[in-house]
Amino acid sequence: MSHSSDCTRRGLDRRAFLRSAGGTAILGAVGVKPALAANVVDSKPALGPQVFDFDEIYDRVGTDSTKWDGAIASYGEGIEVGMGVADLDFRAAPCITRALAERCEHQNWGYLRRPAKYVDAVVDWNQRRYGLEIDPETIQWTAGVHPAIIAGLLTFAPPGTKVLLTTPAYNGFYSDLRFTKTVAEDSEMKVVDGRYSIDFEDFETRAARANVFILCNPQNPTGNCWSPEDLTRMGEICLKHRVIVFADEIHCDFVMNGQTYTPFASLPNRDIVDNSVTFKAASKTFSLAAIKVAWYFSTNPDLLERMKANTRTDVTTLGMVANHAGLTEGEAWLDQCRAYIDGNHDFVESYIRDRIPLLKYRKAQGTYLAWLDVSAVVERVGAKQMAAHESEASVSPVTPENVMQRWFAENARVYLNPGSSFGTGGAGHMRMNIGTPRRMLEHALDNLAAALERV
Repeated sequence: MSHSSDCTRRGLDRRAFLRSAGGTAILGAVGVKPALAANVVDSKPALGPQVFDFDEIYDRVGTDSTKWDGAIASYGEGIEVGMGVADLDFRAAPCITRALAERCEHQNWGYLRRPAKYVDAVVDWNQRRYGLEIDPETIQWTAGVHPAIIAGLLTFAPPGTKVLLTTPAYNGFYSDLRFTKTVAEDSEMKVVDGRYSIDFEDFETRAARANVFILCNPQNPTGNCWSPEDLTRMGEICLKHRVIVFADEIHCDFVMNGQTYTPFASLPNRDIVDNSVTFKAASKTFSLAAIKVAWYFSTNPDLLERMKANTRTDVTTLGMVANHAGLTEGEAWLDQCRAYIDGNHDFVESYIRDRIPLLKYRKAQGTYLAWLDVSAVVERVGAKQMAAHESEASVSPVTPENVMQRWFAENARVYLNPGSSFGTGGAGHMRMNIGTPRRMLEHALDNLAAALERV
């Protein structure tokens, strides 16, 4: 069978799975979905608690989705489950769809003013859910956490200086460092029984030669929810060595049962808190990544004033509308979504333990990301040797995890992120986004299990 005909068959396999999911499946995302106005009518709150359907298979293929269409563009129509970039496969919270539709009824897109209600929504959300008091005057809007971190790096980390990361770390940080011509100072974490912890001796050694520390809390990709003790110790070391803490807390609204998110800005030591800037958004919370709104704040007016000089707000009208709707009306949706994701983590952990012996996974404490240990598969399929051979003919180095991404795409028809892109400590791992309906998650795991049974 030719490659093209095989890809066509596999594309039909994905569609066949979606159809087999039953009446809740939404097929052909472009051109066949109900009109927006119809969705708005259906999404109006009913009397009593509203129950949201996270089991619905909501097909995103054909919408220029990075998670799905980007994966298919890389590896062909054979991809059945895209589990890469961190956004959710669920319908948006109905309150957000309704707010956007109502705003679109006004057919003028001139300049937007930002009255106090937008800041108030951020302040109220953090106080209500986490007991975190934020001075409204300190909140600075940006088009995303990345532009905000870049503004901070331009302010506090001149080109050529080092930025401390606890690794494996979110791969997007490395792109921010490349843009600002700064240098990653990786402090690899320790792993005990699948759980990551800070190597504080190494952390302090590296902090002594860095200007900024980017903290990810909860941590992407490992899912750690850092304890107050861990945060305080990191903060003390950074304060001692005059290292400013950038606390990226974009995943804070996805914390699993029995775990706790501690905002860095809530620590009792005011000196530590004053040495930090916190970055947040509703983009993970309500899957609004492409709608481009985020914010940062600090208790230190000097840090804020210096960062403002390198900050351009550039938020969009629809982004602000969606953000406000989620923070003021979307709490019930989020609570149900978080509980559903918690169940997905449990499902992945038990499935891998019972049925995929070549993989290892320990349930994450936070995020909707699973950090898979695939080191046994790397050895079994000879990925190191293939990577070394391919690197000889490639302009850019090829890692064993790059090889594994292709292997999983071709053999299991599942798209995963290569662990090597997450810095030191990412070798032998792949990141899997489990923010998807459970039947789709099970389909992906079934494919992985079947592929690995053959090696």
